[in-house]
Amino acid sequence: MSINCSEENIKRLNEMAERMRLSALDMALASEKNGSHLGGSLSCIEIMAALYGEVLNINPRNPLNADRDRFIPSKNHCVLAHIPALAEAGFIPYEEILEFQKDGGRLTGYPERKEIGLEYSGGSLGMAISVGIGIGLSFKERKRDNKVYILMGDGELNEGSVWEGFMSAAHFKLDNITVIIDRNHLSYDGDTEDVMGIEDLGEKMRSFNWFVSKCDGHNISQLLKAFSESEPLKPHIIIADTIKGKGVSFIENKREWHHHTLTKEQYDTARNEILGKEG
Repeated sequence: MSINCSEENIKRLNEMAERMRLSALDMALASEKNGSHLGGSLSCIEIMAALYGEVLNINPRNPLNADRDRFIPSKNHCVLAHIPALAEAGFIPYEEILEFQKDGGRLTGYPERKEIGLEYSGGSLGMAISVGIGIGLSFKERKRDNKVYILMGDGELNEGSVWEGFMSAAHFKLDNITVIIDRNHLSYDGDTEDVMGIEDLGEKMRSFNWFVSKCDGHNISQLLKAFSESEPLKPHIIIADTIKGKGVSFIENKREWHHHTLTKEQYDTARNEILGKEG
């Protein structure tokens, strides 16, 4: 895969990520009393920026093109990162993101609308890996070059179905699949290592015969390098070390912000932090 790792492109993607963080705040504020999943969305902003700004073979002018890559958001509660990425990529107008969770709109909590780039509804954690494997197998059988990218949270690795999927992908030698783990170490129930430890995750995945990359999930340069790596006949997993709630001090590493409401005062404080302004 040819990925542009130039300084100019990295700068462009970092600027995109900053806009997406601000858009996530806009969506959270617009959702009002419904609340939203800010913590786990802010942790994967750079991952989404790298995917939608550089990696994915997609075209908003032809969203159902059979040659497109597939992005499967297993941790679909990252919608406050995913929808801004779709807006940045041109699938929806920015104004529509403010209709998030509004009656009659297209952007519900867990939407599936392929015509605007939403390939998978999600909601039930641990299921998307099987969906991705099915798509990857179909591409292989039809000798297609499409790629499948699956974003997973580290908390959902407690699900047994995930590990069956990991075994299956390696068994079928699905080197057209890349899984990205948003390794923010914090689930709704607490620290992942206290709830059900998964380390050493890299060694576990190597033992399952996956090709493993590790990177700082908030570093665009490292992410692009990780996406450019591969090994023939092996599925690829990127373990991206992240911070839940990244970019907003009162949200970072706070379990209660897994799903929460955002006040106007908090919104203003968070926005100023992201923009580097004094309070």
